[in-house]
Order: sequence, then structure tokens, then C-alpha cells
Amino acid sequence: MEKQVKVSRIFDAPVEEVWKLWSVAEYVKQWWGPDKFTCPTAKIHFGEGETSLVSMQAPNEFGGQTHYNIWTYKKIVPLESIEFIQNLSDEKGNKVKPTAVGMPPDFPEDVRTLVTFKNLGNEKTEMTVTEFADFGQISHFAQMGLEQSIGKAAALFVAR
Repeated sequence: MEKQVKVSRIFDAPVEEVWKLWSVAEYVKQWWGPDKFTCPTAKIHFGEGETSLVSMQAPNEFGGQTHYNIWTYKKIVPLESIEFIQNLSDEKGNKVKPTAVGMPPDFPEDVRTLVTFKNLGNEKTEMTVTEFADFGQISHFAQMGLEQSIGKAAALFVAR
């Protein structure tokens, strides 16, 4: 069985709004990264074959460093699913080896990511994010980071 990190959450918003979490830079900047991390960069080029550049900046108590990711879109089914490959990168969007940015040697280079959206009616949407990779020794932190990020995303729709 393939290793994976997976998080599902029900959002108090219609699917058209939840979709923007991935397709609109100003939305991505509000939730990408675990608790206390910020997203200073979100250059979203949302389309099949396109690549977006996002960053997450650690708080000072965690070192304050900024990590960059690129998302290369493989398949987009509007309001249903987004499939992309995540890679660590430099600030210009050039793919880098995980060890070059301080990740352990067993950190995956390519992370196939699938985001699905399910309209539950009554302006509620279930979103599931699955990262198909073995994160090795930091698997626990990968799961926790994804849960915290998606929690931040869900909180954007609570006090509307």
C-alpha cells in the first residue's frame, strides 16, 4: 500500500468558495503552512501544465526561515478535483533536492497531491487533501502540518 498523508474537512461554504483556497493567491496566502507559519509568496498560475510558487515562513521561535514549493498541475476538474506534483524549490521556483534545504535524506522529492471537493448541499463542502508520499522520519510532522494548514483554511469560512 502506498504511503500517504490525508486530511478531510467539512467547510461552511459552497464548493465555489472552497475551490478558491487553491486557485486564488489571496486565499492561499491566508492558510498555506502550519499554525504560526505565514505564506508571504503565492504566485498562482492555476491551469493544467502550469506551475505555481508558494512559500511558508516559520515564526521566529522556529528559526524564521522561508521554504518554497512549486505545484505543477497535472489534472484539474473544475469544482471537483485538483491533481498536482509538489516539489521543494528556491525562491525563483527552481526545483531543489530536499536535502539542499535542510530536509532529511528520506524526504520525498516529488509529492503527488490530490485535492477533492464534494458538494454536501446547504452551502457545505467536504474537501479532502491526499499527499501520496512516504515522508520518512518526519511523517508525523507532515500529517500534523497538513491538518493545521487545512484547519486554518476552514477557519476562513467560520465567521462569514
